[in-house]
Amino acid sequence: MTANVPTLSLRSGDGTIEIPQLGFGTWEIPDEEVTDCVLAALKAGYRSIDTAAFYGNEEGVGRALRQTEVPREDLFLTTKVWNDAQGFDSTLAAMDDSLRKLGTDHVDLYLIHWPTPAKDAYVDTWKALLKLRDEGKAKAVGVCNFKEHHLQRLSEETGEMPAVNQIEVHPYLTQAKLREFNRAHDIVTEDWSPLGARLDIIHDPVIGSIANAVEKTPAQVILRWHLQIGSVVIPRSTNPSRIEQNFDLFDFELSDEQVQAIDGLDEGKRSGPDPDEFNVGA
Repeated sequence: MTANVPTLSLRSGDGTIEIPQLGFGTWEIPDEEVTDCVLAALKAGYRSIDTAAFYGNEEGVGRALRQTEVPREDLFLTTKVWNDAQGFDSTLAAMDDSLRKLGTDHVDLYLIHWPTPAKDAYVDTWKALLKLRDEGKAKAVGVCNFKEHHLQRLSEETGEMPAVNQIEVHPYLTQAKLREFNRAHDIVTEDWSPLGARLDIIHDPVIGSIANAVEKTPAQVILRWHLQIGSVVIPRSTNPSRIEQNFDLFDFELSDEQVQAIDGLDEGKRSGPDPDEFNVGA
């Protein structure tokens, strides 16, 4: 792992593994572009790459992994099972398909992409993930977009909580209650849409004021906030200079007052769908 990126411990099949607190997201990057983007991220210092079957770019990510000089054992690779593949047997098959596309025999983290309530298959899907972890095809397993009641059901029906819950978090949707629930159950929170791009958070005057005070960009201030509230954060960009800029977070800190000021921007405003209502692919 890159020396200056802190890591968090995840529960795994045989103890714990370390996940870098800053990773590179690949949502909405086409397969034909993602290889160069991942290579740029690896050059900048990222060692954690987040993809998903639904993104349609696992093959491109795999090409980058084969082209880079960074050894596989120094990388942390995440992918996800899509809603249409939920269910025990179909999830096992989906993992094999993802591994083939990625060109690897395992991922470091495998996630259920959404609870997809209309399908009501996430418990069986979770049982499949536990099997995949026990077989060594995933070192750790978790979920995305799960609320407290989804997580409690997994625990009640399988006796095991996920290692990670990847959820939408940004200054306009801090999800403090869910993050605290995760923390209480030894679940690492991983933040997607960390800049809340569709909500134009980088132009918020509070963010701008803090950026001026610390002599960093608004995006760097927001990403630093994610790190300081204890989350894993996975910004995405296709611009090599922006990819580097998003990684340049470790030569400054926000004060407690600045963190609290950003916390205070919470409006409960989502840029993505509500997990209780999202059933695409069911």
